[in-house]
Amino acid sequence: MTAPAATEALFYHLERQSLETVLPMLLSKTLERGWRAVVQAGTEERLDALDLHLWTFDDQAFLPHGRRQDGYPERQPIFLTTGLENPNGATVRFIVDGAEPPDPAGYARLVIMFDGRDETAVTEARAHWKTLKAKGCSVTYWQQGEKGGWEKKA
Repeated sequence: MTAPAATEALFYHLERQSLETVLPMLLSKTLERGWRAVVQAGTEERLDALDLHLWTFDDQAFLPHGRRQDGYPERQPIFLTTGLENPNGATVRFIVDGAEPPDPAGYARLVIMFDGRDETAVTEARAHWKTLKAKGCSVTYWQQGEKGGWEKKA
């Protein structure tokens, strides 16, 4: 019997584009792969803003999502929260806006997105890197290149 694969922890260092630009793109790719996602934000206010943004970010795109108050969280392809729950059985969890990552067990991927212009966010990301690596996660660091593409730096 083989051991389960380690959770991948992907750190996205946002410098050239905002969370509002990058998150919908990554969520779209997640859904295209047939995966479910949880987006965990640091505050209810940020979650409110992301909720609205995911409905309106592109006239040609639709990212189906919901929150606890919307009902039927187990049916949501993308579930938005400030907590640690995973009611939709997501295998990918996006951690944004200073939220504390959950235990990685049960996730294929944790995607930690942080603002590279915010020294506090960078310091927190470094601490999360160390913690997740110590828990056995496969950690990678991605930074946006000058031409807009993401480059694996570590």
